[in-house]
Amino acid sequence: MPPTPSYPGVYVQEVPSGARPIAGAPTSIAAFLGTALQGPIDKAVRISRFSDYEHVFGGLSGDSELGYAVRQFFLNGGADAWVLRTEDAAPTAQRRGLRALRDADFNLLCLPAVAQGGVLADAASCCEERRAFLIVDAPGAATDPASMAQAAAGAALPGSDHAAVYYPWVHVSDPLKNGAPRLAPPCGTIAGLYARTDGARGVWAAPSGTEARLAGVVSLAASLTDNEIGSLSPLGVNCLRTLPGHGPVCWGARTLQGASEYKYVPVRRLALFVEQSLRGGTQWAAFEPNDEPLWAQIRLNAGAFMHALFRQGAFQGGTPRDAYFVKCDGETTTQNDVDQGMLNIVAGFAPLKPAEFVVIRIAQPAGRIQA
Repeated sequence: MPPTPSYPGVYVQEVPSGARPIAGAPTSIAAFLGTALQGPIDKAVRISRFSDYEHVFGGLSGDSELGYAVRQFFLNGGADAWVLRTEDAAPTAQRRGLRALRDADFNLLCLPAVAQGGVLADAASCCEERRAFLIVDAPGAATDPASMAQAAAGAALPGSDHAAVYYPWVHVSDPLKNGAPRLAPPCGTIAGLYARTDGARGVWAAPSGTEARLAGVVSLAASLTDNEIGSLSPLGVNCLRTLPGHGPVCWGARTLQGASEYKYVPVRRLALFVEQSLRGGTQWAAFEPNDEPLWAQIRLNAGAFMHALFRQGAFQGGTPRDAYFVKCDGETTTQNDVDQGMLNIVAGFAPLKPAEFVVIRIAQPAGRIQA
């Protein structure tokens, strides 16, 4: 109740704004599937550091890629992960493990060294249903650019814009062999790179380029030329390369569905982030009266969320009108929708796309330049 004025002067009243801020959804919680020395089978366990993995699953094993992938994830910037131990490396066990992830809340999915087409297809479908993203390892048999190009043109890799493949494999330091290099799939390293990039620059930034250094990577299994990278990139293969002065870096950010509007990894992942954030931030609207006051409140909340992203540089466009829109009114929600208990929110944004091709034009004057 406002205070009753009892003397001449200025009275201050705190009035609830009515706004319901929308928090950004997580973007880099990773899920790993594979065999381990010990631990529960087909039960996802959440960990926040590699020592947790050692405690629950027994640490590194020379017969499994899982531990090395998880170790590389945390080494490259990851901070939150689910680990699910499968009974063995057979496709049936891996599919069962995917189903067992239904209760885990993750954004990135890694199946270290898995190259079986059916399992990868199921993993991509899982990610599409869960609004997550699949990081695929190049097939272990793809030891040179020609064999990788053949694999990319085949049917083993999922043609999904919720997935990206990385080539080649990497050599990491192996504690089990006094630090000697060990060949390992790159998915854990890349998942950690995603997490590091999200935290430093935002999910809309491409996890590639000179800043995308691969921590813990001693060397790459293949050394690629510019022409070889140029032949693989159109196939949706994201290449790893070594740059002088920078070391091993990621040099690609394309999904495995190059023909879609989600050709680029950061565009796809930003859309997933916006979808998840708006979905979670509007749960309160369930069972509210479905009319203009509710629609106006949603426009206010969702618009504030999108504007915050615009100010952080997540979208193209110099003005909010050019960068994004949020629509929730009698056009998006018709009377028939109201009768069916439906509320429709339409949001759109102009995504930033990586500058893959930087062209430098140099003109050489024919005559002498006069001072």
